[in-house]
Amino acid sequence: MKLTLVGSRYFGGAVLDALVRDGASVARVVAPAADDRLALAAQKLGIPVHVLANPKIVPGDAIAEGTDLIVAAHTHARVSNDALARSRLGGIGYHPSLLPRHRGIAAVEWTVLEGDPIAGGSVYHLADGWDAGAVAMQDWCFVAKGESARDLWERALAPMGLDLLKRVVRHAREHGSVPAHRQDERFATRAPMIRRTVTLTEGEPSRAVSLVATVIGPDRPGIVRLLSDRAKGFGANWAASRMSNLAGQFAGIVHLDVPPGNADALANALASLESSGLRVMIARSESASAPAGRRAVTLELSGPDRPGIVRELSAALADRGISIEDLHTELVDGSNGGAREFRVRALLFVPNAVAREDLQRTLDALANAMRLDLALGEREASGAARG
Repeated sequence: MKLTLVGSRYFGGAVLDALVRDGASVARVVAPAADDRLALAAQKLGIPVHVLANPKIVPGDAIAEGTDLIVAAHTHARVSNDALARSRLGGIGYHPSLLPRHRGIAAVEWTVLEGDPIAGGSVYHLADGWDAGAVAMQDWCFVAKGESARDLWERALAPMGLDLLKRVVRHAREHGSVPAHRQDERFATRAPMIRRTVTLTEGEPSRAVSLVATVIGPDRPGIVRLLSDRAKGFGANWAASRMSNLAGQFAGIVHLDVPPGNADALANALASLESSGLRVMIARSESASAPAGRRAVTLELSGPDRPGIVRELSAALADRGISIEDLHTELVDGSNGGAREFRVRALLFVPNAVAREDLQRTLDALANAMRLDLALGEREASGAARG
């Protein structure tokens, strides 16, 4: 049985290797570029490669003559009806969800965001509609607590896809047909791309002073209210906090941003809490100004927690000559038992040579790669306080 494999990148190359090792005959590979990982893998095996002129669609002439089955593996190009008509058994693709649930380009991400306890993969018939063709074969797995989309894909769903595609191709080779079970539309959900946005705003910011107050004392009701009342009374913004009860003792750290004219008064008001049996220590930071040749940009980032977020963010910024002047992080419990959310607020010093549009594109790509949401506010002269 002769196959045409349409795909790209790591998963496309992995599927090619798995099918060849399983004894399948791949007559042609269709890839979006000559230097794509799948195309390079096919060239090493001596398999002809068709490079798409239009990366959004696979035309009929891309399919090898005498193809019995088209296999799609990580392709963003739609396999046209003309292409399917040139294959005796049509085409199949792998989707990392239990179809009809999570139809769309971001199925793994939505599996995690929805808090699904069970995930799965489906090999389905390529047809008109959004991942709506008949299902040929499915499998499932548990989703580990706190697991990211990338972790779930690498641990379970990618290996599952390789196994399912091999099994369906083997069935087609042995029986001359591909199983087909109609999807139940009652359970269909959509998983569109999670678009990340970065907003740049320019203008002279209002200057602020950061006060970081550490408060320790015997725990009792009303301590947080004492702190918040004083912050509100002096026009301060409650930027971040950590509160806990340790062996009957209240321990808290509060970061407040306050107008410069009110900083001394607020610091005194917080210090006066010692008369109520609390120990208070206050650290103060003035506004930082960007050095010559650089401008200040505020960055806000949030998304499901996973290891390496700060490391990846700092490395990507450093590669572009962007320094992190101030960094605040926060970990927030997810709603309804979902994944915890990691939040970052940072002050960046960006070289003037890095154009606004370039910074926009860089951070949009970074947000998508990290599965995070980003927001930016650009400043002309000075930035927020050092932490």
